[in-house]
Amino acid sequence: MSTSVTVLAGGVGGARLAHGFALALPDGGAPAGGGGLTCVVNVGDDTERHGLHVSPDLDTVMYTLAQLNDEDRGWGLTGESYAVLDQLGRLGEDTWFTLGDKDLATHVVRTARLRAGVPLSAVTASLAASLGVRARLLPVTDDAVRTAVSTPSGTLEFQEYFVRHQHADEVLDVSFTGVDAARPAPGVLDAVTGADLLVVAPSNPFLSVEPVLAVPGVRAAVAASTARRVAVSPIVGGRAIKGPAAQILESLGHDVSALGVARLYVGLVDVLVIDAADAALADPIAALGFDVVVTDTIMGGAAGRARLADELLGLAGQR
Repeated sequence: MSTSVTVLAGGVGGARLAHGFALALPDGGAPAGGGGLTCVVNVGDDTERHGLHVSPDLDTVMYTLAQLNDEDRGWGLTGESYAVLDQLGRLGEDTWFTLGDKDLATHVVRTARLRAGVPLSAVTASLAASLGVRARLLPVTDDAVRTAVSTPSGTLEFQEYFVRHQHADEVLDVSFTGVDAARPAPGVLDAVTGADLLVVAPSNPFLSVEPVLAVPGVRAAVAASTARRVAVSPIVGGRAIKGPAAQILESLGHDVSALGVARLYVGLVDVLVIDAADAALADPIAALGFDVVVTDTIMGGAAGRARLADELLGLAGQR
């Protein structure tokens, strides 16, 4: 029987580690014999642009697993063109949220199917299969949950904060509109409780991981899971690899370090994986009750992703 791996993911870090597992597991992580790869993905950054439902984190993971993503930017599709966006601007539309022509096709199909009553989880499965993704890709919920960011100038919808304002605003609080009424999408809780290895990706703890855990039932399932539970720190040497995680840790009063990340995950994971640059923090993190693994967490290219995934599989006794 092959290893069952579930990754809680969002953003570029989550997508890259998911890709590493797809490379390290048999048959691209396709479910087989009780094993395979399942990615449970944040939907708090979903938005509507030009009448279309856009799921940025789902798409980043999907495109990366399909090996179609733009590696330089970390999001979107490689070889994109922007004729539609240019024409939208000419017609007077705001175009601060970049959508490529090929990417738009994904959003058109998703929106049409959602309007026909198909749940987001089923739409996602169909899109992923069409692009050749072998792993299982699940939105954490089929319900509308939207991340809101409180700043000194007011509360911003996530994409306003992240894209339009280039995450320059100080973050005073993060909340999730609609989460109290949300329910986990089909398969999510089973993927969490039935995994051999449960991994919190090196994603932003507040903007990518917390909106997954905040869906009722998910945090409790993670806390109760008998899987080997592992988190990879997104902070290396006091800095985020990508995005505003460091700034948010600081503005919300946390240490900007792997130790600060560890404190957020007490009671949720057994192992914290930190970069060699943070080796001096291993003992303070262990004092919080974690097993600590010190390694190279920088996922340079496909080989680096597969290497890290292979090391994590070893934590579950599979290597």
